[in-house]
Amino acid sequence: MFVTLNISFDHFSRTTPKEHIPLVQKFFLDLYNNGFVEEKIEEHLYSEEEDKFLADRYVLGTCPKCSFEKARGDECPKCGASFDAKDLKNPVSRLSNKPLTLKKSKHWYMRFDKFKDKLLKWVKDKKWKPNVLHFTLSYIEDLKARAITRDSKWGVPIPLPDTEGKVLYVWFDAPIGYISATQDWSNHINQPDKWKEYWLDKNTKFVNFIGKDNIPFHTVFFPAMIMGQNEPYVLVDDVPANEFFLLEGKQFSKTDKWYIDLDDFFSKYSVDQIRYFLAANAPETADSEFTWKEFQNRCNAELLGKFGNFVHRILVFAKKNTDGKVPPIHEMDDVDSAFLKTIEEKSKEIYEAYEHFHLRKACQIFMELAHAGNVYFDHKKPWVLAKDEKTKPQMETAIALCLNCIKTLALISFPVFPDSCQKIWQMLGQKTVLTNQNWRDILAAPLAVGQEINEPKTLFKKIEDEQIEKELEKLKSGK
Repeated sequence: MFVTLNISFDHFSRTTPKEHIPLVQKFFLDLYNNGFVEEKIEEHLYSEEEDKFLADRYVLGTCPKCSFEKARGDECPKCGASFDAKDLKNPVSRLSNKPLTLKKSKHWYMRFDKFKDKLLKWVKDKKWKPNVLHFTLSYIEDLKARAITRDSKWGVPIPLPDTEGKVLYVWFDAPIGYISATQDWSNHINQPDKWKEYWLDKNTKFVNFIGKDNIPFHTVFFPAMIMGQNEPYVLVDDVPANEFFLLEGKQFSKTDKWYIDLDDFFSKYSVDQIRYFLAANAPETADSEFTWKEFQNRCNAELLGKFGNFVHRILVFAKKNTDGKVPPIHEMDDVDSAFLKTIEEKSKEIYEAYEHFHLRKACQIFMELAHAGNVYFDHKKPWVLAKDEKTKPQMETAIALCLNCIKTLALISFPVFPDSCQKIWQMLGQKTVLTNQNWRDILAAPLAVGQEINEPKTLFKKIEDEQIEKELEKLKSGK
């Protein structure tokens, strides 16, 4: 499905390569030897039914923050709160649904409270999204020691004597996996020290793309773990965490049969339709949702009616009235100049939107430009100008500007729907692959006068009401 969705990885890794365990153990020992880890005997959740201490992922209960009844052992999927499993109300085993008891066990705790001042100083000047910054600051204010080990046969062993049956807890070793994954990549390309150019170079820009339930692990815990190391690893620069994405007002759930099957979806709709909808509705600062009706409206009114309509009508007109070639730009009037300025301004605005990971804003901007193109085309009435030789230069100028607007649209919307933009690029007569081109070069170079335009093709199909009604019936029936 990643391939289908045009999502690719430079390197896909897990926390299983050979580089991972020694690196995690080194992280632990640096923290331990630097006085940031202490050993304590405390009570932990124990299952009499399974005769063992349960890892947090096998614990369910009522959230101590918002009272959601299906909170997990270390976080709440509803409010995003992170806590110790012992803080859950009415904890039960996820395996047997039996109540859990508290039993004493020896574990190692990281003294996150010792990093409070460092973290506050580091975070205070960050230009992060408000939801990320506020969550992080409030979390730091209540920092306390947190267990980083568990009773288990599975996991990274603690590199200390007499610790059999104790492993480093998954939330501790998982983010270290970012570094071990880079080491894994370095070894794959036969440059074993290449990873240092990223993790040990202060000029590195390090970004974590995550969901809101993982905010504290990436803005508090992992940064503190790095601050306690002897190696000068870089700290995260930005954490564009998204809120939750719902389906028709409820959480996606295969168990509850409340989900969309992707195989079925792509048999009826295009990749670019869903990519656009997800980007335009991204839960960047608040929860958002997929509804079939809104999906239909966005695809029909925006992708087809606004964007696709502009591209198609201009290319069809050019094929008929400018010999199928890019015409020259003659003397421009005020309306022409204003339209050209709009193209330039929207290009700058969208660059900033992508730079700061504001996908919703980016979608809004390129739809505004498509709308501006339609308004300009209607105002200039090139079909009237084409009838008189005296006004033909005005027609050519209008079409040339519209074609260059389409070129810009192909570039600036490419990150959102690449398939359609490559088709547009080729319809304009371009012979290159758009993904290999340089952003600034494309913006700076107008289409070559006389370049032949290829046959226009329909980019987006209309979604009919009957289709949406069937999708809603299918979802509600659970089939």
